[in-house]
Amino acid sequence: MLSKIKKVKLNSEGKKPNYKVLLECPNGNELFIHFDYTRETKSFGPITVNYNGESQGTKLAWYTSKIEKLTVGNFLESIAKKINKKYGYELQK
Repeated sequence: MLSKIKKVKLNSEGKKPNYKVLLECPNGNELFIHFDYTRETKSFGPITVNYNGESQGTKLAWYTSKIEKLTVGNFLESIAKKINKKYGYELQK
């Protein structure tokens, strides 16, 4: 992962764990992603994406494929693993 995590928030209450993360991109821009984990599909998906304060809706593939060279799922999973480790949270898959 090329982006650096600046701020994180984990909400592990309820059925779906929610993650909010502010990333510093390699070019110095900021990327905010609010995402969750869905047990039914066993995957992570974006809820809200903002790039430099501009809403991108739920679209994240433009960033992950161009900059990170990862799929959206793999990118979000790598972020979630770091956040889970920081908070000592074990994801129930």
